[in-house]
Amino acid sequence: MEKESSHLYIITGGPGAGKTTLLEALHKNGYVTAPEEGRRIIREQLQMNGEGVPWKNRILFAELMFDASVKTYQKIRNKKGVKTAFFDRGILDTIGYLRTENIPVPEEMKTRALKMTYQKKVFILPPWNEIYENDPERKQSPEQAVHTFNCIRETYLEYGYQIIEVPRDTVEQRVRFILKMTGNG
Repeated sequence: MEKESSHLYIITGGPGAGKTTLLEALHKNGYVTAPEEGRRIIREQLQMNGEGVPWKNRILFAELMFDASVKTYQKIRNKKGVKTAFFDRGILDTIGYLRTENIPVPEEMKTRALKMTYQKKVFILPPWNEIYENDPERKQSPEQAVHTFNCIRETYLEYGYQIIEVPRDTVEQRVRFILKMTGNG
């Protein structure tokens, strides 16, 4: 297993909990951030009328998401001068997604996920019905969002990560909470 990448933090949770907004605020505060690969892949697949969307081919979607997450991880991990980086979901989110969909996780994914580590503190945003919205890329119900949250949480715990739940609060307060927990605030 590779040495823990103590400067690479994951912000995760179910859909519609405010991850993207939080990452945008961290980016505005000068931190390196990595956007969620799943939403980008869905947009690209929709533009090309591709099959790699969750409502057409969940396995292909997971493969595309995993490969993109690995590339983003490697790019940011190897980038010189990055003291702290925040990811909108991590490599293990693909495994959590497969579990959510009751799809067997390929052994290669499990092996690669063990080798590609992040900071052991993982920030998870709980389901938040008041801000949850569907859009062309997010078709899950609020109940499915809760199920996704639980599967992702369990996956990170199984892989030895410490889950830190980010309180439901203003974006500014969430940023302060995360920066304080990472020693950057």
